[in-house]
Amino acid sequence: MMSASTERTARAWVVLDAVPDPEVPVLSVRDLGMVRGVDLADDGTLDVLLTPTYSGCPATEMIERSVIEALDAAGLGPVRVTLRRAPAWTTDWISDEGRRKLREYGIAPPTHVVGETVPIRIVRGAAVPAPSCPRCGSADTEQISAFGSTACKALWRCRTCGEPFDYFKPI
Repeated sequence: MMSASTERTARAWVVLDAVPDPEVPVLSVRDLGMVRGVDLADDGTLDVLLTPTYSGCPATEMIERSVIEALDAAGLGPVRVTLRRAPAWTTDWISDEGRRKLREYGIAPPTHVVGETVPIRIVRGAAVPAPSCPRCGSADTEQISAFGSTACKALWRCRTCGEPFDYFKPI
């Protein structure tokens, strides 16, 4: 049998599965890997540790508020959200379920970043592995623009089906 604190924490994780990302609402904050931990503090407050997808994300306050409101609505409050920006969020934290949801939504999921964590470096002409088309699955794709509908995406086109699509940039 679970203790009350363990049950409360487990229920919080389930509730967080339904808190959508404001930019890509088909994904939850858990799908994105933004929720780094849920713990019960000594004072009875539910502590949620969040890492924003990037430090200047304009939706950070909205996400924080959505997390608190969802947990409060589920009767799991009081809630405190702590933002932790180090280590920096990486697209490797997107769950397999999140990658599936992105593909079904028409956004090519990012490739995994392989190797040890290193600082981000902008390199002119750096090769980006071509993503497969999320619509038809073809690997025959081309980048149209390094910038897509948001800063975290690039615009690509499938040469097979002719459809443009967003590619979630790996970082």
